[in-house]
Amino acid sequence: MTFRLYDTAMREVRDFRPLEEGKAGVYVCGLTVQSEPHVGHVRSAVNFDVLRRWLTHQGYEVSFIRNVTDIDDKILAKAAEQGRAWFNLAYEMHGRLREALASINVLPPTYEPGATGHVPEMLELIETLIARGHAYAAEDGSGDVYFDVLSWPSYGELTGQRVDDMEPAEDADPRGKRDPRDFALWKGYKKDVEPETAAWPSPWGPGRPGWHIECSAMAGKYLGPAFDIHGGGVDLRFPHHENEQAQSRAAGHPFASYWMHNAWITTAGEKMSKSLGNSLAVPKVLERVRGIELRFYMVSAHYRSHVEFSFEALEEAAVGFRRIETFLDKAGPGEAGDVPEAFAAAMDDDLGTPAAVAVLFDTVREANRAADPAAVQAHAARVRAMLGVLGLDPADPAWGSAGGHDAALTAAVDALVAGLLAQRAEARAAHDFARADAIRDQIKDAGIEVEDTPAGPKWSLRNAR
Repeated sequence: MTFRLYDTAMREVRDFRPLEEGKAGVYVCGLTVQSEPHVGHVRSAVNFDVLRRWLTHQGYEVSFIRNVTDIDDKILAKAAEQGRAWFNLAYEMHGRLREALASINVLPPTYEPGATGHVPEMLELIETLIARGHAYAAEDGSGDVYFDVLSWPSYGELTGQRVDDMEPAEDADPRGKRDPRDFALWKGYKKDVEPETAAWPSPWGPGRPGWHIECSAMAGKYLGPAFDIHGGGVDLRFPHHENEQAQSRAAGHPFASYWMHNAWITTAGEKMSKSLGNSLAVPKVLERVRGIELRFYMVSAHYRSHVEFSFEALEEAAVGFRRIETFLDKAGPGEAGDVPEAFAAAMDDDLGTPAAVAVLFDTVREANRAADPAAVQAHAARVRAMLGVLGLDPADPAWGSAGGHDAALTAAVDALVAGLLAQRAEARAAHDFARADAIRDQIKDAGIEVEDTPAGPKWSLRNAR
């Protein structure tokens, strides 16, 4: 079956036909590193990580670029509030973002460009737009440069809007614009308002890039003027992605063949965001569940479906995932096999992870009913294969030795439990069953569950916390 995905631009499910056979170029808009990432932020990263893993599983050589915006109005404002350098804030928050993504097993991108490292490419693109009559420098001496929306007849095609129906953003700065809907490509330096370090030289005076030009320049730098898939959160469709496509194509670049957008995680029906005060920082959430369980919770929902976050739903998903882990513990070590046809069909249907997870649970149930050890192992091999595609294999070294617990702590507990289990085994061998039971109760009272399996005793933390 051909991989099919919902193309936001065409507003339909389409067969994936890469520009170059056997290869796939993917660009995903990353975060503005202004503060610690929350659960809503990392959902997008998980969704597109699954896309990348499935394309790789299908045999594609994937070039996966995910940028970070490390210079921005919000970064400057937050840094000023905290009395620190903007680049220090951006550097620290970028580090926290990497830690958060690693904690839920999001693969590092092929490359992760930062906006501040690509100003020359942005200046070149802006100059091309001016030369082609699609951009202009403001005449008010501000040093601003704007994209001329009315010069590009196709503006609005990504989101299906007409320019005449659009209104400028409420917070848009109208100074120097020919039309209030024109958007900034370059922002002139505001002396005595912004730090000197937040300005770069340009033909129009010192300043910094606008948000939209950053992604166009970085995508072109690493994937070329035309590439396969551009992704990001649904809230980026307009104006960010609309503006990206307009300025890139106005510069003569075909840009993205497909557009993919993931839905929000909401709380009380609203998009999870720091401005609403309803964000949940990833480290705080991981105090209640493991990283592998948080990832399972996100993967279980379709990437285009909004998810109303609650800890009750998260913990219910965690319990479900532990059933899969229990089965694998009973089955013992083994190699991954092939994914079932039903799982592949679900993933090929616009990354249908809910249906794919259903196949995963069906396979576990079939294995638990099987009497033949060979059949159990065959089912286990398929389960491991499916988990690998979803980034949920507990044996993946990225999770540590306990699927996301701190590795050093797990090693220490493992050594202590192993000693007690050895004592229990000795007591049972000596037919001292009262002592053996007492040792088992001691382990259980410590919050550790022990299960006897054909491969030997297996332990896990009760509730996996």
